[in-house]
Amino acid sequence: MAWFGRDKTSMIKSADALPGRASAVPVPQFHAVFPDRPLQPPFPHGLRTAVVAMGCFWGAERLFWQTPGVFSTAVGYAGGYTPNPSYEEVCSGLTGHTEAVLVVFNPTELPFQELLRVFWQGHDPTQGMRQGADIGSQYRSAIYWGDEGQRVTALASAEVYQHALDASGHGKITTEIAALDEFYYAEEDHQQYLSDAKNPYGYCGLGGTGVSCPVGLNTARS
Repeated sequence: MAWFGRDKTSMIKSADALPGRASAVPVPQFHAVFPDRPLQPPFPHGLRTAVVAMGCFWGAERLFWQTPGVFSTAVGYAGGYTPNPSYEEVCSGLTGHTEAVLVVFNPTELPFQELLRVFWQGHDPTQGMRQGADIGSQYRSAIYWGDEGQRVTALASAEVYQHALDASGHGKITTEIAALDEFYYAEEDHQQYLSDAKNPYGYCGLGGTGVSCPVGLNTARS
């Protein structure tokens, strides 16, 4: 299948996805911003993980590592078909993956519903297969839940935020809310891309709607 000339805003079918590879890409042991904190499990006892997608993962990851209660972050690929894809393959639209962020957080400092407030307010979840000037299925909005508590909370928060968007004259949420199948870590040069040590003035495509997500969601904590 040709990499060019296809509509990257349409989701690839699993049968047409790129084959990928058996081996994962090498990942740094430690976080570039928090050099004493690991990028990969095992993480300290009591911490939880969440995987979300909100457009280009460079700016999304920085948003979360700046959020109080977050222990570590990493960028990667989720929601698609191709095992261990490369960045170029994901950008082709032929893997089905989003550019995703793994967030490792302390639920006693940052409950999952508060993490979702950061997610909703940090991008525009009504844009379908794009985010601002970034166009393609890899830029779609998504929440990949890891357990039943996260699923219930994600669905409830989407409903609450939709009411706020409706009141402000915005469109319908297009965020994909699905079970996490696999999170594939991205290549080393994409990890903490916008950190001071790498590209502090690099591209960040994040842009929210300006609509606040209501607090005090009456949902399961995770």
